Amino acid sequence: MDYPESIKALIYNQLLHFFHLQEQRLELELKEIKEFVQLHELKGVLGSLSTIHVLDCIGNHEPINHSAIVDKLNLSKASITKINKKLLALDLINRTQLNDNRKEVYFRLTSLGKKLFEMHRTLHEAEEMSFFRFLDSYSDSEHQTILKFFQGMNRYVGER
Repeated sequence: MDYPESIKALIYNQLLHFFHLQEQRLELELKEIKEFVQLHELKGVLGSLSTIHVLDCIGNHEPINHSAIVDKLNLSKASITKINKKLLALDLINRTQLNDNRKEVYFRLTSLGKKLFEMHRTLHEAEEMSFFRFLDSYSDSEHQTILKFFQGMNRYVGER
């Protein structure tokens, strides 16, 4: 089905507006995390949501090694190495080795890392439930269209 150009322009403008709103939401999430950092007098600043998501990945899958984090988050090995060094320096994670394999390093959360992990999980659970309530206003067939759209957007943005 071919839509008039004006519909495509409206969709594009809504997409740009969505990106701006998403950026503001992410900034708010980072602000809440930075407040946690200040409250607990951490040695440094987390810096990015990727750092929080690595912490979250470790918390959800500990003990977990470097390669598994790379696979689960689809980030480069270098990025994960840099982030893990920062998390180690902030005393949010620690390195361990399993008794049967002394070569491979695994990561676990420290007690402070667990507190931040739980705070992040609470934020995301609330966001997810709110989003599910939002989706309740759409039919199953519209859900399929929305899913197809976002899958296409991920490919489109990923290729750019």
